[in-house]
Amino acid sequence: MFTLVRSRVRTAALALSAVAALAFGTTAATGAAAAPAPAPAKQGPTSVAYVEVNNNSMLNVGKYTLANGGGNVFDVAVIFAANINYDTGTKSVYLHFNENVQRVLDNAATEIGPLQQKGIKVVLSVLGNHQGAGFANFPSQQAASAFAKQMSDTVTKYGLDGIDFDDEYAEYGNNGTGQPNASSFVHLVTALRANMPDKIISLYNIGPAASRLSYGGVDISSKFDYAWNPYYGTWQVPGIALPKSKLSPAAVEIGRTSQSTVADLARRTVSEGYGVYLTYNLDGADRSADVSAFTRELYGSDAVYTP
Repeated sequence: MFTLVRSRVRTAALALSAVAALAFGTTAATGAAAAPAPAPAKQGPTSVAYVEVNNNSMLNVGKYTLANGGGNVFDVAVIFAANINYDTGTKSVYLHFNENVQRVLDNAATEIGPLQQKGIKVVLSVLGNHQGAGFANFPSQQAASAFAKQMSDTVTKYGLDGIDFDDEYAEYGNNGTGQPNASSFVHLVTALRANMPDKIISLYNIGPAASRLSYGGVDISSKFDYAWNPYYGTWQVPGIALPKSKLSPAAVEIGRTSQSTVADLARRTVSEGYGVYLTYNLDGADRSADVSAFTRELYGSDAVYTP
């Protein structure tokens, strides 16, 4: 079957709502040598950077600081992406890493640790893989809980700071799998939160799972730490009853969304009191001009790129 290869370019015509909440997990530095001191604290919204690790290094996220004060530009780095796959023999799902994701995880000491030592949280995104397996079609609470354990075990094994859900490319129904149901995602997120109460759970607000957040009197909205508008270059307020500080109506693709739009969305984030700013596809080039377009509005400072 397929492994993850794709570019997430969105169209402005689509619209969905999102859910979120803001809560950081902590990752302790280990080893004989003392960890470098985190960058100075900054005031302003939380900035998130998705990195397509098929093509780019996670370390790029740590190369941007604020000219004024030296704080990190980015607060959360998202490894994009692991997959939810389907085993036709056992009729069960499993967490799959393509060779690039596996390389990042196997080299956590050099690919993830340096970001965490700077104070940047590192989250693993999980994405559908055209096999019929998705977050919204677990046939039972037991099946959902089993996959939640695979994810939380991965967070523990590799010293990650959380899990990000992206319900795309599942192709529900393939391989004889079921269609989305009302209970699946509620069971999955409930189990994952129970397994990792102090870690990040975020939602890329797209797909059937994103509209199935309540079942049997249980609403899982408050179990998320972040969620965001998934359509780059647009402004869409997540339609969920959470504080503005926990939502990102703005979404931009670095290098593709115009700097004027990047700045406008950042300015609106501040003026309307939202607390998260989402960016996608940070690569290895010097993107300080694109990044400065939003840091000037969010933090009152240009961004500095250090190779």
